[in-house]
Amino acid sequence: MKKYIGYLSVGLFSAAFTILGMQFFSNSQDGEITTNADKQNGAFDFVDYKGNYGFNAPDFVDASQRTVNAVVSINNFSTNTQRQRSNDPFEYFFGFPQQERDPNQPTGSGSGVIISDDGYIVTNNHVIKGSDKIEVILNNQKSYTAELIGTDPNTDIALIKIEEKGLPFIKFVDSDAINVGDWVLAVGNPFGLNSTVTAGIVSAKGRSIDILRRNNASSPIESFIQTDAAINPGNSGGALVNPNGDLVGINTAISSQTGSYVGYGFAVPSNLVKKVVEDIKKYGLVQRGYLGIEGMDLSDEALVREYNKRNSENLKSQPGVIIQRITDNGGALDAGLEKGDIITEIDGVKITSFNKLTLAVGSKYPGDKVKVKVLRAGKEREYTVTLRDTKGNTTTRSLSDLTVTEKLGAEFEPLTDRQKVSFGIDHGLMVKGTEQGGKLSSIGISDGFIILKVNEKNVSKEDDIEKILKSHKGKVSISYVDPYGRIYTRGFTLD
Repeated sequence: MKKYIGYLSVGLFSAAFTILGMQFFSNSQDGEITTNADKQNGAFDFVDYKGNYGFNAPDFVDASQRTVNAVVSINNFSTNTQRQRSNDPFEYFFGFPQQERDPNQPTGSGSGVIISDDGYIVTNNHVIKGSDKIEVILNNQKSYTAELIGTDPNTDIALIKIEEKGLPFIKFVDSDAINVGDWVLAVGNPFGLNSTVTAGIVSAKGRSIDILRRNNASSPIESFIQTDAAINPGNSGGALVNPNGDLVGINTAISSQTGSYVGYGFAVPSNLVKKVVEDIKKYGLVQRGYLGIEGMDLSDEALVREYNKRNSENLKSQPGVIIQRITDNGGALDAGLEKGDIITEIDGVKITSFNKLTLAVGSKYPGDKVKVKVLRAGKEREYTVTLRDTKGNTTTRSLSDLTVTEKLGAEFEPLTDRQKVSFGIDHGLMVKGTEQGGKLSSIGISDGFIILKVNEKNVSKEDDIEKILKSHKGKVSISYVDPYGRIYTRGFTLD
């Protein structure tokens, strides 16, 4: 018995010694790590983790159930043979363009989000671009033909409507309140798989990937929400929602070399979407204010180096936008802004890049006054600028206020004698300044094309087009010559 008592005593003594030694070692480590002397020797503060942090993942079930029935499939039926898939590494069209133009098959597909119980649906402009017919399919597989209410290529947003009542819909939420790291869900129809929900986080805000300009938007506004929620072809126009099922953004693009998800997706923030679709519904077009400048992003080091090389200057890369030109009909000229001024702030919002500038100004209306802070010769100055639209107006205008050529979305100039001889024609108008979203752009006409006839009548000057279409409503036919001398006739409807 004494033998066993001796073994037990040794065991208890060893255990106690071990515990005391570990405690001493731990205390010694804690003390060493928090001393200034050891920090100077390269040590850093350390948290001794001893258990579960108590992390609870959000419940996505409720948000999924509330949103899947408010996200629709959209099919684009188009006879425009010039439409094709983009080769851009940022896969832009999230649908499936067909090589053969079967009129009974869609030329592309995507998603849309119901935003009111009476059938208003928001989607991407590129999803419905060039369409002759827009088909909307609800989650219950009921199909509708949608009316195109309006588009805004500068944000890649479009508003369409179906005739139905009592529809489930998703409410907008303040996208400015969304933080990097917040959970989000992407809801859409990737690869034709209806009602697909994926989860991720907001990985960045205010992203500009230059995709709208590369797709010929005239005044693009890019301030995308970046997310790692899986987004694939067919998700375009679908919903990015928070865990409550509220609309954070409209999924628009992915960063991919393959055309499929590799980690990053981009959504137009809901605040910008809401402003665009409300303008379209109320006015028939987007009301947007402009400063009346052309500028360069000084936060882009590559642009600054090129600018210095071209202009023999020594500008430094810094937050802000440098004014390179003042337009004749803009508010900047009247307010006293000058070429070379560096815009640093608008209405209290820090302007750190060009996309910050376009978002700060583009969300306002013609006639709005903004406070603009600039650096001029190293000194800060402040000016009050009255914003104007692209035509110099300081008031909002509806679709009915536009001239015919504004509705067509282009400018025209008479042909020279040399051009007439070269193309073997004796009349026509050269197209220039084509705007994305205009009627001519929608049927494939762009700068350098020649308009021969409008509604079977020859045209030789801009007034000819105005006279033919001034009081016209309904179908319009355009005969034109492309830069290769090929003659086409296409049509559209003028409201």
